[in-house]
Amino acid sequence: MIRDISGVVLAGGKSKRMGMDKRHLTVHGEPLLDRVTSVLIELFPEVLLVLAEKDIEQTDERIRIVTDLIPDCAAVGGLYTGLYHARYSRVFVVACDMPFINPAVVELFLQNIDSTDIVMAQLVTGLQPLHGLYSKQCLPLLKEMIEARDLRLQNVADKRGLTVHRVPETEIKRLDPQLLSFLNLNSPADLELANKISLG
Repeated sequence: MIRDISGVVLAGGKSKRMGMDKRHLTVHGEPLLDRVTSVLIELFPEVLLVLAEKDIEQTDERIRIVTDLIPDCAAVGGLYTGLYHARYSRVFVVACDMPFINPAVVELFLQNIDSTDIVMAQLVTGLQPLHGLYSKQCLPLLKEMIEARDLRLQNVADKRGLTVHRVPETEIKRLDPQLLSFLNLNSPADLELANKISLG
């Protein structure tokens, strides 16, 4: 169990490309949302599920459901809500459509973070903001982004006054050679691919 950090799952997306609510899709027979929350429950003393609206019933007392404080602000608004409600000064945030979250990779991100406000993966394809650590120091800057309608979450890493650590792809691949931790399901083809991936 990782102390003094809250786990946050963002599950308020519109799922337009998928054509259905991604939270209830199944990967290897297990609902997507259950796959993600079960990993965070094992890692963190508090887990928050951030929704656009409360359209899921509370079924697990280990998960606290909160709804967007500022609606229609994508992942920036979801992170802002999760950070605001978190009991601890830092959160580790993931999206609900990431079926292969790897506890070892999460723990890699949480090493030597005493004075760090943000930890993100720096992949060849770019920064990956929805598998990362954020401190409450980000709250006022996220609020500014929301007010400016700057809804690209990775842009928070460029804000002055925050300490940012970018974890290089080479380091992550030692634990997750195929980078499955960062696979998110945006389309039926992505879902089909996820169900073909061997878990052995």
